[in-house]
Amino acid sequence: MKILVLIGGIASSSLNRALFAQMRPLAPKSMIFNVFDISSLPFFSQDLEAAPPTPVVKLRETVASSDAVLIVTPEYNRSLPGVLKNALDWGSRPPGQNVWAGKPTAVIGASTGAIGTFGAQQHLRNICSWLDMPVMNQPAAYFNSSTSMPDGALTDDSAKFLQGFLASFERWISLFSK
Repeated sequence: MKILVLIGGIASSSLNRALFAQMRPLAPKSMIFNVFDISSLPFFSQDLEAAPPTPVVKLRETVASSDAVLIVTPEYNRSLPGVLKNALDWGSRPPGQNVWAGKPTAVIGASTGAIGTFGAQQHLRNICSWLDMPVMNQPAAYFNSSTSMPDGALTDDSAKFLQGFLASFERWISLFSK
């Protein structure tokens, strides 16, 4: 299973980049992850749609060749980061050429707040619904990094949860296999 990974936190010290790095070895062997650097994308503009820049073409090709999408996102102001929304917009345009359609998706995120990335994930689920990206509903994964990764490493309970999350995602993807 080829999984496209979008990490909404583009800072080198991103909690979500660290979360994914620790998730990766816990995944079933069937999952092959490909992290796409969304920071390489220009701001979306309809002026560029007819002849998209190279990073946009690369994104669209990567999405098309992937079996599923894993989105690992922080929460900014109770929503998703603009850079992540930008990537979703590029993949959905121009009208009638949405490369996200039908891609089974899972969403997870970490923040320092008590409710993790609940707000960002709720907004993201609305966007994914419109883009025809079937999002796995359970288990929901809203990580509070101070309790899940208190010293920068996953707790045993968090690692066990993530193994279950990834196994559920594997099953979710298999429902959409052709």
